[in-house]
Amino acid sequence: MSLTHQLLLFMDVVQQGSFSKAATLHQMDNSSLSKQIKKLESDLGVRLLHRSTRSISLTSAGEEILEQAKTLNATLGQIREIADAHQSRPTGILRISAAVLFGQEYLQPVITDYLRRHPDVQISLTLDDRRSDLIADHFDLAFRIGKLRQSNLIARKIADTRFALIASEGFLATHGEPRTPQALAELPAVIYANPDITLDQFMMSTEPGGEEMKRFHMKGNYRVSDVRNMVNGVRDGLGYALIDLFNLDRPISELKVVPLLTDYRLSNMDTGIYALYPHRRQARLASDFIQAVQDHIGSPPFWQDYVPGYPGFYR
Repeated sequence: MSLTHQLLLFMDVVQQGSFSKAATLHQMDNSSLSKQIKKLESDLGVRLLHRSTRSISLTSAGEEILEQAKTLNATLGQIREIADAHQSRPTGILRISAAVLFGQEYLQPVITDYLRRHPDVQISLTLDDRRSDLIADHFDLAFRIGKLRQSNLIARKIADTRFALIASEGFLATHGEPRTPQALAELPAVIYANPDITLDQFMMSTEPGGEEMKRFHMKGNYRVSDVRNMVNGVRDGLGYALIDLFNLDRPISELKVVPLLTDYRLSNMDTGIYALYPHRRQARLASDFIQAVQDHIGSPPFWQDYVPGYPGFYR
């Protein structure tokens, strides 16, 4: 194994915080990775890491060499980017991270078409509703839904998020149709929650079409981390829900649910759907794939048609 590869393995051990996580990242067993780091230390003639049964820490030499390894990794990324720019067709490996439903519903059709058109491309798609660390986990591209956080990543907005409050016809037959947000907030809700976000409140105008906005808290005895289960819970009459329209996989008429309080203004809470990437990795392949996703989704996104009349709602 080359010195360059060993240095990059060393960098990943530090960034991942353990040998086991770094070994998993590189599809190696722990003993093989440990041997490579020991060989690196032997070849360099210095100890890079203090090891214990529970933790690792950098030596003073390790701290200095880690910074050089990061520079080396950045330089290698720039070299790949230059090479990609001179290729006549997309090639290489694209490592993508996305939320589960977004990947299943919107990325998979794009990936299928993309790989058929570009057989020299390899795509690795990781679906997880928890936010990954693009740099530490070696992703080239991530699709994120929500508020854009401050980071050193480059972000490209591919769609606005649009929310609706929905309930089943059976639920409204039991509880009556609420005429105000205050009345709605008193009814049981199906609440989406995962380790990163909990949608247990909505911000709405206090009067139809009014300017004054108020935050209303939702209450209910069903919280779920899966969007499809949330929609199924609404269909089954367990409660109303606040839903981002991209979570719909068919028209609401087929789901037997209806939008609520559409004459009130509903905030999108400064959220959006973004493609994020480390600057050094935004080569032709990633850029080309982002555009393919944008073209598939459309502008406005095609899921907006699942709620007839939506452009005039919540304004």
